[in-house]
Amino acid sequence: MPCGQPDSGAAPARYVLGVDVGSTMVKCHVYDRAAAVRGSSCRKVESLYPRPGWVELDPEVLWSQFIGVIKEAVQAAGLHMRQIAGLGISTQRGTFITWHKRTGKPFHNFISWQDLRSAELVNSWNKSLLLKVIHVIFSVLHFLTGNDRYLAPSFLTFSTHQTSMKLSWVFKNIHEAEEAAKKNNCCFGTVDTWLLYRLTKGSVYATDYSNASSTGIFEPFMKCWNPTLCNLLSIPMSVYPPVKDTSFNFGSTDTEIFGVPIPIMAVVADQQSAMFGECCFHPGDVKLTMGTGGFWNVNTGEHLFASRRSLYPLIGWKIGEEVVYLTEGSISDIGTAMKWAQDIELFTNVDETAEMAQSIADSQGVCFIPGLQVSGYDPYLCASFTGLKPSTNRKHLVRAMLESVAFRNKLLYDTIVKKVHIPLQSIRADGGVSNNSFVMQMTSDLINKKIEKPANADMSSLGAAFLAGLASGLWTDKEQLKKLRQIEAVFEPRKDPEEYKPAMDAWLQAMKHSPHW
Repeated sequence: MPCGQPDSGAAPARYVLGVDVGSTMVKCHVYDRAAAVRGSSCRKVESLYPRPGWVELDPEVLWSQFIGVIKEAVQAAGLHMRQIAGLGISTQRGTFITWHKRTGKPFHNFISWQDLRSAELVNSWNKSLLLKVIHVIFSVLHFLTGNDRYLAPSFLTFSTHQTSMKLSWVFKNIHEAEEAAKKNNCCFGTVDTWLLYRLTKGSVYATDYSNASSTGIFEPFMKCWNPTLCNLLSIPMSVYPPVKDTSFNFGSTDTEIFGVPIPIMAVVADQQSAMFGECCFHPGDVKLTMGTGGFWNVNTGEHLFASRRSLYPLIGWKIGEEVVYLTEGSISDIGTAMKWAQDIELFTNVDETAEMAQSIADSQGVCFIPGLQVSGYDPYLCASFTGLKPSTNRKHLVRAMLESVAFRNKLLYDTIVKKVHIPLQSIRADGGVSNNSFVMQMTSDLINKKIEKPANADMSSLGAAFLAGLASGLWTDKEQLKKLRQIEAVFEPRKDPEEYKPAMDAWLQAMKHSPHW
């Protein structure tokens, strides 16, 4: 039944919406009780680049896209809004906005997690004597107490990807936000918080534990906003929203928006949502997302492992008394690099790339050094190819790019095995690049582990829908959700990892020299 047309009034609410507000797309899927997609809609996220290194989103455009995909997906499913039992919202992490508490007017556009405006502030802090003193103090505290909560501050390093530095920049450079904060009239919110605020016409101001822990300002050990960090960076504690459970009745959308109130039953950060969608519910379960960037997440259960340089702790989700922790490692330049390669016509369709790579024996010594998606720790790192020869063709370049994804997966997997002292169980992949059979098979070979790929790669949407469905009673428990999983392919090791050693050694050598350009 098309959206907006009256029905008999007797149709029960047996569907949930999963909306994923990602870095490149806003997607909405309508799921039925069998977790089958009944209707979908998507729109491209329009990023703004007002100055070199700055990346923003227009809040009104994002709002329009969000509402639009929901209406279109419900209409595509032939349903009426009153048949929706709940809405689950998954959002990109670290992108934020501040607004006036009384008027609701934003002080600036959304500042993206990709934004580099805080680079000078980051460099200044990382070179500061104060940070060195902090390292020493917390190293001593960790040595004396053995408490892991002191381990992360002992090698704290700021990056441009962290929300904390960009929020500090806001209060140093946007006078209206600074003045409002002094009068307790400034609200800070990541994308989920702002959407909740708009959907409820200002009556709900909140975030969840997964989104809060992804800002770098939230203390996962104590489960509160970090007062020490905020004092250090001169960020007023009054700006932060209350933190709620991930699967939770946040209230309903205002009736004017969709014609009927829709219960908002879950908000969740995108990588944690994908983890839930993959049903990685047990300690040792691993989720590998390969989209714009790459993310390895390990379920560590009720144990929170402190940051260890390339790995960092997160709250996966909180449902009632259950708090599940994750350890995450990330790699940049996966989907970004493939889009660039397509734009310069190395290939026409991304689906061709696996076949192109498989059609040649090797990359002929060509190595791809990532760096298109600027590193938060080295904003000046650039992407490059090494080993080019007169005989190099498009297939060699494409293969080198795909190999670099698999090699980085191998490095991060080895770090996880070394640092996370939990036996790793199932490995489940999602994201657009998980559709590339060459990358999947090579990663499986290199780590010598089986990797499962689900039938539906949009795991962030499904995870949000699962969380909303649990809160609304559409599904009863996680055991029921596990029965709904559908696996499309399983990649098992076919080659000895040693066969890749010459190519990986050459790539590691190229990576070693790249920062010194």
